Amino acid sequence: MLNISELSEKSIKKILTILEEDGKISASLPGGGLIHIEDNLPYLIVYRKRNNDEGTERIIVSEASYLLIGDKFFEAYQRLVYALADKLSTEFKSYMVFEIYTGESNNCFTIKAPAQKLPTSVKALQRELNNINETFSGLYLKAEIKDTPNRQKEGDQEILSIDEAKKSGAVIVGLEIPPVFRNENNEVYPVFLRQFKDYLITSIHKAIYDYVRVQTTSGVGSYLALGRKHLKEKVFEIDRALAKIERSYQFLWLVSPANIQDIKNTFFESNYEKVLDYHYRLLPIDPDLLKRELFNLKIEEIDDPAMSHIFREKREELDQQITMLSERGTANFFYNSIRLYKGLSPKLSEEAGEILREVDETSEDENAEFIDAKGFSSLARREFDYFAEQDKNFKSKVHIRKDVNIMMVNNGELYVPADYKMNKTEATALIQHEVGTHVLTHYNGTQQPLELLSSGLADYDPLQEGLAVMSEYLVDGLTANRLRTLAGRVIAGSALMEGAEFPQLFRLLKMDYGFTAERAFNITSRIMQGGGFLKDIIYLKGLVQLRDHLQQGGEFEPLLAGKFGLKHSKIINELTERKVLKPGALRPSYLLTENITNKLNLIREGLPLSKMINQ
Repeated sequence: MLNISELSEKSIKKILTILEEDGKISASLPGGGLIHIEDNLPYLIVYRKRNNDEGTERIIVSEASYLLIGDKFFEAYQRLVYALADKLSTEFKSYMVFEIYTGESNNCFTIKAPAQKLPTSVKALQRELNNINETFSGLYLKAEIKDTPNRQKEGDQEILSIDEAKKSGAVIVGLEIPPVFRNENNEVYPVFLRQFKDYLITSIHKAIYDYVRVQTTSGVGSYLALGRKHLKEKVFEIDRALAKIERSYQFLWLVSPANIQDIKNTFFESNYEKVLDYHYRLLPIDPDLLKRELFNLKIEEIDDPAMSHIFREKREELDQQITMLSERGTANFFYNSIRLYKGLSPKLSEEAGEILREVDETSEDENAEFIDAKGFSSLARREFDYFAEQDKNFKSKVHIRKDVNIMMVNNGELYVPADYKMNKTEATALIQHEVGTHVLTHYNGTQQPLELLSSGLADYDPLQEGLAVMSEYLVDGLTANRLRTLAGRVIAGSALMEGAEFPQLFRLLKMDYGFTAERAFNITSRIMQGGGFLKDIIYLKGLVQLRDHLQQGGEFEPLLAGKFGLKHSKIINELTERKVLKPGALRPSYLLTENITNKLNLIREGLPLSKMINQ
């Protein structure tokens, strides 16, 4: 960050020159002041440092264009504001100086503005601020508009006089905020301040965007684009630290039993009665030390609302996973599993039941063409070559291993069991499930500035698996037995939550729902691991959520830009609008197939899940 020790005529000219040449500036100013301006933004959020005004400064320092006025040399700051307004209003046709300050203890926001000149912008701000009571109960706040030439706090000097504003082509707006985020002793409520700040900044951005759209030539696409394009280094430090903590253990590997084959053999030999204890691998980490490392991260120092939200969510998810690792084989593991995977809704259980009623189990086609592990790895490498044509930096590997019993993607590379065999239809589907979704989104995430988008934001799994299963449908590879298995996992999860144990679950699936003994065991053994593990419900859950997203007009391809959940769509869209994130580097090959649009349209038009299977 540039250090400017005095606001002389020379240093003000230097600031303007840097803005003209670089389009942005970030500098410390006299008296504890700061300036941060990014390119193409025709406004400046202003706050004056004050004594006994805890919390207010934090509202503005995450902005893409702000001036923190220090506690010395106010007249020099006035000259700086005039110089900025004079220069940038010429560039943008108009320029807004938006001052924020805290008023006396009351229940009112006061918007001080030329209401006749900015009617829609001022009304937009009033409307958003009046809606705050719907988000925060017990506040009972209101917003009023005051059309006055005095836009500053009562008793303060003007930052810019009305005459100077007219001369420079600028407009001045003041916003008085009620100090509801601190008590009578000037002590801040930290959690509420964060939430209040996020709401307030969004409201201000919506009003400023209306002004930008109507009054300026900026060309900003939406209010979402008004956030920072250049994140602070602290953001990347915490992103890397969270990703490192997640990489220090393999959660799914550590909660799966090491003796699954013995469990299966004993269960079948005992006529489906005897269940061996699950044995788990030794933990490579100390949960207490890892939690200490996790909560030593100073996420509260992140002022960017979007990034703060993402990091707090991820910390909570990692905390839950680490707790579960130390609780394997206990009832607490199951209770935390419910919390981690957000339980099971009646709607999802109904979807599963309908699938199992509508779709019959099918027997293997003895004449089908089968592919072994080597053949499958050749198909995977063909997809890798297609990815490399799109991005020469793409690299991945296929590992054929004797010590894995399920196909999986880890850190962007594909692991295939050495004895794996599948028919050609299943292979086509699995290629797009594992490579066209999991490998692709991992790589797209690595091309983003945030490491978490390659390993996964909190609760990313349902969308990942929803996309993966949808890809099976899009290549005509979603079979009846595959869809039934996904539904059976939900039925098993529901029974588990009602207290069913291993033999009961197995018999429910085999006798009541017609699963083969092999499939019934696979479903049961997976959902009983750890002491009760609800992860397997996310496949159907993710498919249902993705279907609903498409039916509500949501787009498909942007969801492949990294590993995140549907609930993050707004944040991902915002960060993309702000140029923090990029569109996905790779596209899956199935998006090139001739009938892809028709297939997605069928989903949007209400195709039942039971009709998505390959006939």
